[in-house]
Formats: sequence, C-alpha cells, structure tokens
Amino acid sequence: MKFVIAIEPGDATHAFGVVVPDLPGCFSAGDTLDEAIDQAKDAIDFHCQTLIEDGGDVPPARTLAEHRADPDFAGWIWAVVEVPVERYFGPAEKINITLPRLLLAQIDERVRARGGTRSGFLAEAARAAMR
Repeated sequence: MKFVIAIEPGDATHAFGVVVPDLPGCFSAGDTLDEAIDQAKDAIDFHCQTLIEDGGDVPPARTLAEHRADPDFAGWIWAVVEVPVERYFGPAEKINITLPRLLLAQIDERVRARGGTRSGFLAEAARAAMR
C-alpha cells in the first residue's frame, strides 16, 4: 500500500521528524532525509501490523493534495512510500469471478502499463470503492 508521509526538515543539530497523517500515532525520525524515509517505512509496517493484529483496520488514505492543504504541515517535505502491509490481512484466497471481456482487457492493459497483477489491481479497486 502507498502511504503519504510528512517530513519536518532537520538540520545539523535536529533530526528529520516524520509523521504519517493517515495513521494517527505513527511517527519516526532520521538523521538524514533518506534515513527518515526508511525509518518511516519501518514505523508504518509495525503500526499496521499492530492495528490488524488488534482487530482494527488500516484507516482509509487521503490524497496528497488534502494533506498538503493542512496548515499544521506548512513547510514540511512530502513523500509517498510503498509498504507491503497487505501480508497482515491474512492469506490470499482464490475466487472465480465473471467480467465482461472488454473490461477484463482494459484491466489487463492497465496492469501491463503500470506493473502489478490483475489480482492486485482488483483488490486495490475494491479497497478504493469501500473507502
């Protein structure tokens, strides 16, 4: 899954602070920008694992534009990171579905152009529809 992160700029004496606005309470830091981003991925992974194991759900994501409009983050650096938290949702199950041939061709064309899999595309489309 993709997550928007907000990075408070650091300097020679202060670390780069990271907040994950879509995951309240999820934060990290790093001495460099690259380290801050790497640490954020680890924090997101742990946070989501804990949420799901405790019976919760990963909150729906808001857009980068929505986050950037938040005055609390004025002057912060924005990034989007990919963290494979889907593994905490449980094992994959094979299903049999029926789709119109043209729609299936359009899905396959989009998947080929952007990478990924048909199953991944359909799962993400389902999550987006349920937000």
